Amino acid sequence: MQQRVIAGICGVALVLLAACGSQPTAVLHGAAGPVSVRLEIANTDSARTRGLMFRQSLADGDGMLFVFDETGEHGFWMRNTFIPLDMIFIGADLRVVGVHARAVPQSTETVTVGAPSRYVLEVPGGWAERHGVALGTQVELHGVPG
Repeated sequence: MQQRVIAGICGVALVLLAACGSQPTAVLHGAAGPVSVRLEIANTDSARTRGLMFRQSLADGDGMLFVFDETGEHGFWMRNTFIPLDMIFIGADLRVVGVHARAVPQSTETVTVGAPSRYVLEVPGGWAERHGVALGTQVELHGVPG
């Protein structure tokens, strides 16, 4: 019981810190408790096309949020992307609609989860599993342009 109370207090503190900072942030309420991700935003065609291409690393706790104008079934590939990524597809209701874990670097195979999304969060490969992020996980976005 005491661990749950401590986890709850830590979760509230994490959400408040994320909301107060100027850095865009996502808070995902996974099975392992809330976890915050510092975001780079890709909300233009050119930014979405480039994504995380040519990066040699992505720190744990960092990610790129792809923001689309409309909800739809969005597909991604890993061409010119050198690091494995988890792709977390998020619906307009800010719930995870699917996760593609450990996308293969430099693959040209289209990645999708077969469900409409409004956002896609890319984080280091294995991140979603480590933090208990799965279908239905609630997401909060702070400082993300509409």
